[in-house]
Amino acid sequence: MTNRPQRAPVYDLEDRTAAFGEAIIAFARSLPESTLTRPLISQIIRAGTSVGANYCEADEAESKKDFRHKIAICKKEARETRYWLRLIAGAVPDRKEAVRPLWQEAKELTLIFSAIMRSADGKAG
Repeated sequence: MTNRPQRAPVYDLEDRTAAFGEAIIAFARSLPESTLTRPLISQIIRAGTSVGANYCEADEAESKKDFRHKIAICKKEARETRYWLRLIAGAVPDRKEAVRPLWQEAKELTLIFSAIMRSADGKAG
């Protein structure tokens, strides 16, 4: 066999952020539409799908500075998604249980992007 570099795990970050965006879209579709929820739905779709889109851009960054900037946007969008999920849980209490795993995934993505930023800065831990 040839000595090829090991590929990333099957469930790599690009796949994970895409799956997160898809889950956000499915969740948004499940919400009742009203004057109250319409702006929340719009915001959560924007923030939740932006995480993966910005990760794809980071993966194609033109410089270390560009990479770090795009990863910072990923982190910001993941945190913003948590915010909108919190508001939706309050606005549509019967969907609170459906919010929990999405909120947890947004939190984990935030932590992952924080670690990537530290690594990009050359700071371990």
